[in-house]
Amino acid sequence: MPELILPAETSRQLAVLYAEMEIAYDRVARQLDFSCAGCPDNCCDSYFLHHTYIEWAYLWEGIKALPETKQSGIIARAVHYELEATRLLAKGERPNLLCPLNEAGLCGLYAHRLLICRLHGVPAKITRPDGHELRFPGCFRCQELAERQPNPPELDRTDFFRWMVEMESAFIKSLGQALPRVKMTLAGMLAQGPPCL
Repeated sequence: MPELILPAETSRQLAVLYAEMEIAYDRVARQLDFSCAGCPDNCCDSYFLHHTYIEWAYLWEGIKALPETKQSGIIARAVHYELEATRLLAKGERPNLLCPLNEAGLCGLYAHRLLICRLHGVPAKITRPDGHELRFPGCFRCQELAERQPNPPELDRTDFFRWMVEMESAFIKSLGQALPRVKMTLAGMLAQGPPCL
């Protein structure tokens, strides 16, 4: 099956979207005086499912730029993660496993990390298409900092998610065929290999 390769312009647009997310995230973090430095927890063990082909393909752009030995180590950890996650889910437990990209507490593919990895942590909200608003309190550290402020800042994720959906829709449309929905962990995206038609 042919691999899905992002057009250069789509890859560039995704990098711009990610950069805008970082600016917005950093603004809220500064207002809260928040930093991950020295945190006893690690958000890289949170269990997330991801839903876009463009992020999956972009992740693989980053993987392919790594030396082969590093690639194989990451893939081996991803396969182990998926096996262990499947076992835990079968027991009715939510997996609490370290991301296969985590190396000594840091992301080994930081520039290519996915949307939720970039937005997780600070207090946030999103307005769904039906107008219903969802709120996320942020990590325990941010919650403690937010409690000290009368009107703590929030990161509005709405436009970022909308932008991502528009890019994903345009990419899928350009392929000229329907694709099954993506609902995978980052580890699954690594273990399975690049997205294919």
